[in-house]
Amino acid sequence: MAKIALFGANGTIGSRVLREALNRGHQVTAVVRDPKKLTETHENLTVVTGDVLDPKSVEAVAEGQDVVVSAVGGGDGPGHIATIKPAAESLVAGVRALGERGPRLITVGGAGSLRTPDGKQVWDAEGLPEFLLQIMHAHGDALDFYRTVTDVRWTNLSPAGLIEPGERTGTYRTALDDLVVDGNGKSRISAEDYAVALVDEIEEANHIGERFTVGY
Repeated sequence: MAKIALFGANGTIGSRVLREALNRGHQVTAVVRDPKKLTETHENLTVVTGDVLDPKSVEAVAEGQDVVVSAVGGGDGPGHIATIKPAAESLVAGVRALGERGPRLITVGGAGSLRTPDGKQVWDAEGLPEFLLQIMHAHGDALDFYRTVTDVRWTNLSPAGLIEPGERTGTYRTALDDLVVDGNGKSRISAEDYAVALVDEIEEANHIGERFTVGY
């Protein structure tokens, strides 16, 4: 079983990753700003205070772990701009500081930079609101940064075009840089099955040094 440090354990995706990992018997250290806000309890769960934007905090949390997972978000558009790429830089710096002892790094990405069936990218669609474009490009900038990193074993997992709370089916399809769409041209995944895919990646390590995506 893996030792996992999880940033963003309170969020929509992070809370489901937390539950999925615990249900599979992994040991999880949830890293939060305010431990009082995390209501989940489990014999394999430890809750600590930390800051994903502080490399020293990341380094302290990452010590002794097998994997660091970041499911942090930024709320609105400006919040994502202020959080997502800076968090990526902090996470890499913190893990890098541990050298050969550094764990793997798996981060929640965005769908905006994925290729659509017409050869464009999701964020090229007409009529997207500015706040959504800001969120998409914040994740795109973080991915661009990860792709310059060769000394940390990183993985970036992009969701489908639509991700929302739903049912855990345990089934999904994967791709690398192409949006996963179903027979009706829809791209979607439940937050629960996204968490399944992420924990599968923890266990199987199929996508080290690359981005991949999931959908039905």
